Amino acid sequence: MHDLVIRNARIVDGTGRAAFEGDVAAEAGRIASVGGRAAAGRREIDAQGQLLAPGWVDIHTHYDGQVSWDPYLTPSSWHGVTTIVMGNCGVGFAPVRPGQEEFLIRIMDGVEDIPGAALAEGIDFRWESFGEYLDVLSETERVLDVAAQVPHCAVRAYVMGDRCHEDVATPDEIAEMARVTREGLLAGALGFTTSRTVLHRERGGPLVPGTYCEPEELLAIAGTMAEVGHGVFEMVSDRQGTGPDREWMVEFAKKSGRPLIFALAQSDRDPQAYKTVLDDLRELNQQGVPIKAMVPGRPVGLLHGLQSSLHPFLTHEAFRPLRGKPLAEVVAAMRSPELREAIVSAEPATSDPIARHFLTNWSKYFALGDPPDYEPTADQSAAAVAQREGRSPAEVSYDWLLQRDGRQLIYMPLASYVDFDFEVVREFLEHPSTVISLSDGGAHVGIVCDASTPTYMLTHWVRDRSRGPRLGLEQVVKMQTLETARLYGLDDRGEIAVGKKADLNLIDLDRLHLHAPEMLFDLPLDGKRLVQRADGYTATVVSGEVTFENGEATGALPGRILRGPQAG
Repeated sequence: MHDLVIRNARIVDGTGRAAFEGDVAAEAGRIASVGGRAAAGRREIDAQGQLLAPGWVDIHTHYDGQVSWDPYLTPSSWHGVTTIVMGNCGVGFAPVRPGQEEFLIRIMDGVEDIPGAALAEGIDFRWESFGEYLDVLSETERVLDVAAQVPHCAVRAYVMGDRCHEDVATPDEIAEMARVTREGLLAGALGFTTSRTVLHRERGGPLVPGTYCEPEELLAIAGTMAEVGHGVFEMVSDRQGTGPDREWMVEFAKKSGRPLIFALAQSDRDPQAYKTVLDDLRELNQQGVPIKAMVPGRPVGLLHGLQSSLHPFLTHEAFRPLRGKPLAEVVAAMRSPELREAIVSAEPATSDPIARHFLTNWSKYFALGDPPDYEPTADQSAAAVAQREGRSPAEVSYDWLLQRDGRQLIYMPLASYVDFDFEVVREFLEHPSTVISLSDGGAHVGIVCDASTPTYMLTHWVRDRSRGPRLGLEQVVKMQTLETARLYGLDDRGEIAVGKKADLNLIDLDRLHLHAPEMLFDLPLDGKRLVQRADGYTATVVSGEVTFENGEATGALPGRILRGPQAG
């Protein structure tokens, strides 16, 4: 008798082949049979023709702190994610020397917008090496599997101490960083990550360690990966695979033989530049050079709101007395005609051009709504609505913020939506040299909530999109299961096949619904974070155990800390 049988399912197995009908059985955490009529199970679920897919494998998260206190790693687990990879963008909490803990927290706070006070309260630093970090995390039961990567910032601080912000490391320091990285990879890390963007700074301080390090430092890591035989090199860079970066990236991929992935987006400054990058990647991949671009499932954007960390009137003198007040009190005050006039007639109290851009970019402000609309058209912007109605964009935005009792969010797409054209995102997703990524689960908790991307891929791209071509169901499932799993050497999952890990999602696709993001105050010390919920996940299964049923946790915690590649 099988442990679990899901009967009468519409099986999309993750390989990209056409859906087929049948049963799937699990035994001892593995898939025991696929298709046809399975033998009896101790637990049986009648799928009644619902979609059965592998569990989602999300390779770009920042749960490095939250993993210490939250066994459910929400909101990702609410969206059918059964494996997450953290430690991206060069930031993380191991290795760490005694006394460096606060420094690593400041970096995570500054780069990923996770409140430092919550991190300091929630993390019990009982480790020094990367292996000890995994040991401590392994003590906690959790709902899904967690993989980690060695972060460059932590390695530099560990090896160079107070000199970690210097651009040039000595040969001995480079050798030691390679040794520490090797130690982390052998202990179970799935990769090494770094940051080369001016956007990533220590909270209230300089650029993160390693931003402008010499290529020799990174190429030493390539040698380590070649020696160990596994690992992905992940980075975010302003150059996006062009200019001086390209030469060492190609050398790295050839020397290590390991995948190198970097974030790619369409930029307002040069909207067509990404095409050259994609063409270059296609050519490199045809030559066997394993470099891919990480791309999102929807434009990367900020969520402005009265409870968010940002909104157009946050710096206005007239609004300042309302900062930190309960939402109901803020809404009641803002309904005053006198206060409304005082706020909308004033300018932001900042001279910083970047800040002013974020606070007054009216042509890229959209009411997100509920259900949320991430593909708005130009005529839905605050600027366009204001022009039609004879009002100022500030007035339109002000009134939007008061909708839904002050819980309305203003969506401001930052990249890959230059001309309000989602076809750029589709081009990214369908390109053979890209991998879906950048959900940023656990990060930017006050202004971003893209951990819901796996659900969005099904609701928007497969089922609902009306403003352009959709994507195929089998294609979308493969993108976020087999493709992401294999990239990181997780060959035991991402596919519904006999012998594979029984990580599954049973989904009522007709009923699948993505709610608007909402603010919770459930981080340590009552810190706030945006989350997003979904309806339509009939069951999520990890290692053969049902972890969520109709959106509710069952109490099963079969997840574990992954150590290195997983053989299929």
